[in-house]
Amino acid sequence: MVDTSAVTSKLTLELELLERHILMLRITKENQPIGIIRLSELLGIPKHKVRYSLRILEGDGLIEATGSGATVTDGYDDFMDHASEYLDELIDRIRAVKERIPMT
Repeated sequence: MVDTSAVTSKLTLELELLERHILMLRITKENQPIGIIRLSELLGIPKHKVRYSLRILEGDGLIEATGSGATVTDGYDDFMDHASEYLDELIDRIRAVKERIPMT
């Protein structure tokens, strides 16, 4: 289903970005050090999106640029634990919002 509603499309885009960042962190950890081209190939996304995500993740202290490529930092495990808990909370909130939709 294509999301054409301004009300819901922003949430969809943000969730896709979170999904990309989590996947990029996992792939980086499994293949570190890893470069932009290889990340792009493994993720199936354009290099400019990989660069953007790497900048965000580096700014959050989760990725470190080295001469050989990107590596994850010591904050990786804590972030993944937090992300898992955060997504569980989001699932609960989404269910609560859905319950407020009147049945027709």
